[in-house]
Amino acid sequence: MKIRRLHPWNLSCKDAIAVQRRLCGQVWQAPLKKPVRTIAGADVSYAKEGGKVYAAVLVFSFPDLVLTDEALAADTVEFPYVPGLLSFREAPVLAKALRKIPRKPDVIIFDGQGTAHPRGMGLACHMGLITECPSIGCAKTRLVGIHPRLPETRGSTVLLTDQGRVVGGVVRTRDHVKPVFVSPGHAITLEESIRLVLGCCKGYKLPEPTRQAHIAVNRFRLEGGRLAHC
Repeated sequence: MKIRRLHPWNLSCKDAIAVQRRLCGQVWQAPLKKPVRTIAGADVSYAKEGGKVYAAVLVFSFPDLVLTDEALAADTVEFPYVPGLLSFREAPVLAKALRKIPRKPDVIIFDGQGTAHPRGMGLACHMGLITECPSIGCAKTRLVGIHPRLPETRGSTVLLTDQGRVVGGVVRTRDHVKPVFVSPGHAITLEESIRLVLGCCKGYKLPEPTRQAHIAVNRFRLEGGRLAHC
């Protein structure tokens, strides 16, 4: 995949926030232009010491979810952990893995926020812009917003709003299991994002592409990032 260079990554927190505010105006939501035939999941894992960070991107056919491509990468992270600035820690290593994917998937799901973000510029939005690929944020926890009570049955969805604006959806992917927080990243609608996340959940809380990416990246980290093709 081709990756756009929109700005340097080695920035101060103040400058990183300024970049988010500038790029936010370039993020847009619109219906997908073609049926989804391939869908990727991306996840990142951190070493406990030493500043090493690892990324996995797995591509699956859709809707049958057969693995077709996989890429792994390792890097060193220097940007501090600051809520709302996750992309400045994770995007560089994710981009390194995505460059190894030979064919751009139709959609990428990221383990993080999309528009459900203080500046509307979560990891999935940022990655959607630099990959020019429709992207979805599927997070395990809420960063911003409020929502009504969510029914306990699988498939239940309520809107997540922040200051009166819809920023995502709260989605129950398994009966009586904590929900996920879904928001569009770039070039896709909230409704499509929710539909695809539910379509990728095969008995687990997380959609299969990011669940499998999580397994792959943690295995890669435990092996010390020593696989020959990484």
